[in-house]
Formats: sequence, structure tokens, C-alpha cells
Amino acid sequence: MTTKTAATIGAGLREDGAISDAIGTILERAAHYNDQITDTKAADPGLASDFDAMLKRAGENKGRGLLYPSLQTGAGNGALVEMEDGSVKWDMLTGIGVHFLGHGNPKVLEAQLRAGIMDTTKHGNLQTSYDAFEFGEKLVRLASRSSNLKHAFLTTSGAMANESAIKVCYQKHAPASRVIAFSHCFMGRSVTMCQIGDSAGGRQGIPLSTQVDYMPFYDPAVAERMGGETKFIDMSVNHLQDYITRYPGQHACFIFELVQGEGGFNVGTRDYFKALMDVCKDNGIAVWDDEIQSFGRTEEMFAYEMYGLGEYIDVFCVGKMTQACATLYTEQYNPKPGLLSGTFTGATADFTVGNALLDELEHGGYYGKDGKFAKHHALFREQVKGLMEKHPDWFPARPDNGELVGGVGGMMRFTPFGGDKAKVMKACRAAYDEGVICFYCGHGPFHVRMLPPLPVFKEEDWGRVFGCLERALGSVASGS
Repeated sequence: MTTKTAATIGAGLREDGAISDAIGTILERAAHYNDQITDTKAADPGLASDFDAMLKRAGENKGRGLLYPSLQTGAGNGALVEMEDGSVKWDMLTGIGVHFLGHGNPKVLEAQLRAGIMDTTKHGNLQTSYDAFEFGEKLVRLASRSSNLKHAFLTTSGAMANESAIKVCYQKHAPASRVIAFSHCFMGRSVTMCQIGDSAGGRQGIPLSTQVDYMPFYDPAVAERMGGETKFIDMSVNHLQDYITRYPGQHACFIFELVQGEGGFNVGTRDYFKALMDVCKDNGIAVWDDEIQSFGRTEEMFAYEMYGLGEYIDVFCVGKMTQACATLYTEQYNPKPGLLSGTFTGATADFTVGNALLDELEHGGYYGKDGKFAKHHALFREQVKGLMEKHPDWFPARPDNGELVGGVGGMMRFTPFGGDKAKVMKACRAAYDEGVICFYCGHGPFHVRMLPPLPVFKEEDWGRVFGCLERALGSVASGS
């Protein structure tokens, strides 16, 4: 926490030595329990009836059963997390990123404890403490190293960050109302965002009021069939220009997922994105970079840094692993008073943990071609390659002839069983039973997706994780 005025009562509260000693004692006691978790563990049969009752209550409250029987106890150690049935699993999904610093992390626990002595649970745009502004300030400082992003508006979720972004774009380019997005994109589950997201199930029964034009995301297999990347770029630029010609002056923004999340951990190229962004700049269309899932996980902190595209970004959204969520924008896109507001921006712990995470990402040595994330990604690919060589029948060619292993940095996916949805989903459930939490992504073919807590994951543990995955895939292949 940042102390702005040393003479206040609040400063005395934050700096009280007895409170710091008490927090230290709590951290020691928490470590005493969390350090006992060192490997996966099967469920305790004696807890089965109580656990089943908890799952039933959770399902009845939600209106449908849980996707995984995943109810955490609050204890964990790094990439390992304990469930209420006594089982311990490798968390290779991290709640799609919110547990990116792992479980039982003392830095996270301390940040939460520090937040706990503050008198405010939830912050808002009308009343807040400095922790929220410090979080936004850090984001802007980091983002502006290689972009023109200058301001941050904080909000409660990724979907709301995207809602703020589209409002900024609409206002700047009024009365333009059309949106350009990539095929297979995911934008969130609000009424507007589910219409932009390229998923029929996500907008079933929703009145369609947002006009969206879809562009193809870069596909190396298609580019190869066309005769190379240049041919694919030319085709896509012509496609984009056709939209602009058909609807002159009607497009407010082009939403770029520089690494697609739900769409399949698809990765593009700098030349491809740059060509499309150049067309946007020539036609007064906002370049909106949605990094809600990819932020912090690529080979640079920001995906636009990895591609060297920061100068093009007008509006930017971040969330998930950052705990608090935010919309960033340049001075040119700073909206008029009244457009953005909201009762809540987040809880105190969102900002204290978010600040700790940003500090960790900035100083942890994670980025660059030789950074820790790139090394982990290479080890992940080695493990998948080993499985493919050992069990080639589990890895038939994809229908689209795409790569069977992909992603970048901490965004990892592989494609068993030809990307068949039923088998991939069954593999994820079997992996959970074997002690690995993972999920699927893509819209056909489907992939096994992992978002591991790389800052706390040990290189030597990749073999242990893939030992569990091998058993899971084997059970699906055998039909058991």
C-alpha cells in the first residue's frame, strides 16, 4: 500500500508494528498448513457424503450442476490445490487466470491481510482509497512504456471493461455504430458482448442489436494453402476494405484479440495485425486491443509489446489475472464526463493483490525470448511431443490440418483425438479425476487448454502433470 500522508490515523494503522507482527504470524501459520501439500492426492472416502451434499446444494443454488466437482478448501501450495473432498490437484487452469500466482502464495496472502484491516470492502467511483488509483497508475505506467495509452478506468469484470471500451469507441466516432471483430472471438457475457462474441450458444435468445462484421483470424495452415502469409494478408485486407466500402463511415472500432483465448489460443503475426491496423488508421476506426485473457501471459507483459504494435492501440482492456479490471485509452479517446462510472470498481483486496501481481510481473524475469514463460512453454511443447511420439493414435491429424500443439507463453493448448469435442471434453474430465485441472477451448477443432500458474510452477513438475494427463488420455482412448 502507498502511504500518501504520514500524519494521518490511517497511516498509523497501516504502519502499526503490532499489526505487521500479527500478519507475519498468520503467514507463518498458513505456511505450516499449505506446505503439507506436496503432491496430488485422491479423495478421502470418509468425506464423500458431505462433499456430495455440498455439490448438490451448490448445483441447486446455481440452477444446474457444476462443470467440475471443484470446491476448494482454501489450502494450496503453488500449483497444487486442495478440494473439500480431501483430494489435491494440479491447477493448470487457475480459474482462467485469477489464480495466476498459485495457491497459498505468501505475497497474495499478505496483500489480502493488509486489505483486511482497511475500513472499506468495496470501492467505487464516488468514494475510494488510494489503492485503486495506485493500481490504475501502475497499469498506465507499464502500458505506456510502448504505447500511447494514458488513462485507466477501473471496473468490476472483464465484460464491464469491454463495455466501457465500446462506449469510448462509440462516443469518439459517433454516429458510427458497427463493430469489426475476429471470427471465434470471445468478448464476455453482457448483452452487448455476447452479441459480438462469435458463439451461437452465448447469445441464444438474446435480441440482436449490435451490428458486427467478422474478419478471419490469422491461420497459418490456410496461409500455407494460399501460397504464404502475404497472400493471406492481401485477402484479409481486401475483406476489411470491402466492409468499409459497404458501410462507409459506420464502423466505430475493430476489436483485436492479439492472442485468441476461448477461440483456441490462436496466435497471429505482426505483419498480419499491422496490415489491418493500418487500414483502420486510414479510415478513422478505433483499434481496440482486448487482452483480458492474454495479458501477462505472452512473451511480453502486453501482447501488443510482443508484436511491436503499441503505437496503434487506442483502447485496451485487461482483467482476469489482475483481479481488478480496467479499460485504458489514449488522450485522444479520453471520454466526456458522464460516459463512464459505476458504484463499484472492486474490493480493497482486488487492488492490493492486483498491485502485488503487477510488481511480480514487472520484476520476476518472466518475459523475452529467454524469459521464464518462454522456457515453460518450450517444456510444455516437449511434453506434448513426447506423448505424440509414444501414443500417435491419440493424435490424428486435425480436420483443418492445423498444428496439434500451440499457444504462446503461459497460454498452452494441444489437440488430441482430432479435436473431437466429445472426446476432448471427456479428456478434461478424466484429467480432473487423475489430478489435473484443465479445460477446453476452440470451436472445432477443440483443444485441451492450460493456463498454469507459471510464476510458481517448477520446471521439474511438468513430467508429473503429464503423467496424470497420459493416464487421462489413455482412459478416453480405451473407452473406459
